[in-house]
Amino acid sequence: MMEWLSAPMDAARMHEVGWHLSWHARLMVAAWGVLVPLGIFIARYFKIMPGQQWPDKLDSHFWWNTHRICQYSACLLMGVGLWLVLTAPAFVSLPGPHALLGWTALSLAAVQIVGGILRGTKGGPTEPSADGSLHGDHFDMSTRRLVFEYVHKTIGYAALLLSVLTILSGLWQANAPNWMWVCLAVWWAGLVVASAALQRRGMAVDTYQAIWGPDPSLPGNQRKPIGLGVERPSVETLPQPND
Repeated sequence: MMEWLSAPMDAARMHEVGWHLSWHARLMVAAWGVLVPLGIFIARYFKIMPGQQWPDKLDSHFWWNTHRICQYSACLLMGVGLWLVLTAPAFVSLPGPHALLGWTALSLAAVQIVGGILRGTKGGPTEPSADGSLHGDHFDMSTRRLVFEYVHKTIGYAALLLSVLTILSGLWQANAPNWMWVCLAVWWAGLVVASAALQRRGMAVDTYQAIWGPDPSLPGNQRKPIGLGVERPSVETLPQPND
């Protein structure tokens, strides 16, 4: 078994790509294969924490802080990984679709960074505007915020799907050992199974209600939730700690 795990996927080809590409692959897999999907998973399913007693307790920062840590760390690893492949000797370059897929994924990541910077103000009781009012792009669900939400979520999931193809094409072109394929398959399968379970439990909660509660008079609660499968929760439908 150990011999098979350490052997390359294609026994007819060598697995020898050099130092630059080896570390490029490790960093990009850590970024796109681990941190990015983990950050998305936490942001989608843990806006309301188990046992939080929502809506008496609102605006848990766990998902927000974890999402930012994962995505910022991923961007840092992407930058180093990009530098490694750009400075690699020409003779270790790999032909095929991986480079095009990789540049496309990085372009989508850049759009996400710019979008995050331009998303506007929060508003609401915990972050009022300079004049003391509750107005803010997020609290008011301004056009700016609506554009951000649709673009951010659409590009985020598109980049996630594209990253799977990018990673798999890179592993194949580099003829990576079998253990890498197995580890990624187990990790991704675990995320898919956990996502399906949490989706069924109604934990893909609308961000606006997670932060400000279910009051129907609030601006954001007068619009439909943004995102496929995103739900407006109620106290009765949210899973309880002993469920």
